[in-house]
Amino acid sequence: MAFMVKTMVGGQLKNLTGSLGGGEDKGDGDKSAAEAQGMSREEYEEYQKQLVEEKMERDAQFMQRKAERATLRSHFRDKYRLPKNETDESQIQMAGGDVELPRELAKMIEEDTEEEEEKASVLGQLASLPSLDISSLKDKAQATLGDLKQSAEKCYIM
Repeated sequence: MAFMVKTMVGGQLKNLTGSLGGGEDKGDGDKSAAEAQGMSREEYEEYQKQLVEEKMERDAQFMQRKAERATLRSHFRDKYRLPKNETDESQIQMAGGDVELPRELAKMIEEDTEEEEEKASVLGQLASLPSLDISSLKDKAQATLGDLKQSAEKCYIM
C-alpha cells in the first residue's frame, strides 16, 4: 500500500520539483519537451516544423484578406473622391500589389453602382417622388400617343 502511494505521489512530486528548477540537469530542452509531448525527438522536430508552416500559411491568408479590404476601401475612396490612405496602399503593396476583390464583394459593389445609376436617371428621380404614380403617367402618355396617331390619320394634309 505504501508503495502505491509513493509511486502515485512521488512521480507528481518529482514533476513539481523538476518544473521549479530544483537540482536536475537541463542539458537538452528539446528532448525534455519532446518527451513531455510523448514523442521522439524527430517527431517533435517535424511537429514544430509543421506548426511553423501552418502559422506562415495563416499569416499569408490574413495578409491577403487585409489587402482585399484595403482594395475595397481604396475603391470607395476613388468612387466618392475621398483622400487616399497610405496604410491601405502599403497593405496592398505588401500582399503583392495586384489584389482582386472576392466575387461576393465585387458583386455587391456592382449592385450598388447599378442602384446609384438608376437613381441618377430621370425615371429614377421621378420614381422617388412619393405623390407621383408612374403607371398612371405611362397610361396617360400611351393614350395621348394613341390620340395623336388617330388625329394624324384623319388629317388630310399629311
